[in-house]
Amino acid sequence: MDIRAILAGLVFAVMWSSAFTSARIIVADAPPLMALALRFLISGALAVLIARWMGQSWRLTPAQWRATILFGVCQNALYLGLNFVGMQSIEASLAAIIASTMPLLVAVAGWAFAGQRISPLGVLGLIAGFLGVVLIMGARLGSGADLFGVGLCVMGVVSLTIATLALKNASSGGNFMMVVGLQMLIGSAALWPAGLLLDVPEVTLSVKLVAAFAYTTLVPGLAATLVWFWLVNRIGAVKAATFHFLNPFLGVAIAALILSESLGLTDIIGVLIIAAGILAVQVSRQEAQTETNATGK
Repeated sequence: MDIRAILAGLVFAVMWSSAFTSARIIVADAPPLMALALRFLISGALAVLIARWMGQSWRLTPAQWRATILFGVCQNALYLGLNFVGMQSIEASLAAIIASTMPLLVAVAGWAFAGQRISPLGVLGLIAGFLGVVLIMGARLGSGADLFGVGLCVMGVVSLTIATLALKNASSGGNFMMVVGLQMLIGSAALWPAGLLLDVPEVTLSVKLVAAFAYTTLVPGLAATLVWFWLVNRIGAVKAATFHFLNPFLGVAIAALILSESLGLTDIIGVLIIAAGILAVQVSRQEAQTETNATGK
């Protein structure tokens, strides 16, 4: 992993983590589902145009279409839709912490449903990660965090886990950017009916809202995707995923810096434990991949 890959991983982690802060600003002044549907319509159209400029085709195989639709519905419509609604009543830092457990859930799902072996280091990482979540959740709920909002974000990260497990098939065939654009458009199509049915169409227009919407559309929505796929192509998906261990810390730090959200000692300790757990799980996955490549099994 050279310096360019390290810098790209750090930039990706910052962009991914900052999405919760910009989303929190948006849902305070705009209907969450319709705002998200509009974001995906814009970023999806831009991604498709970029993909066409790169020479990519939207003629996907049936397997690619199935995975792309599943990814678009699970990640964009369900994961982010549930998070946007949930962040109307809980802080961005808490939503970021819940979402950052995705690598842990993917490891558990891979072991439970795909027969993937977890090394002792990975098991310790899983235990540490979930203990960190329990520590933070106990403190936040005890301080009055909205249980309904927390529940929505938990359901969202489960949907993200399913989407992540489907990503391997969706990304095959060299049409990476086209797949990304199409799954954004699928997410937008799924969100519009829900938004029209459930949202209260009231918008408090401000410079802050416009800036947050533009940022979340172009930076976490599009630029982070470009950086991620560049990183995966350069160092591989397993090594690239190691940078997810930064997300709990960065998500909390950015929310505290921009939104002045409270940050207690329990939060700091819990975030460090979660980050260490995610790093341990990712390192164990990397060691398992290296062993598989060496043995050819």
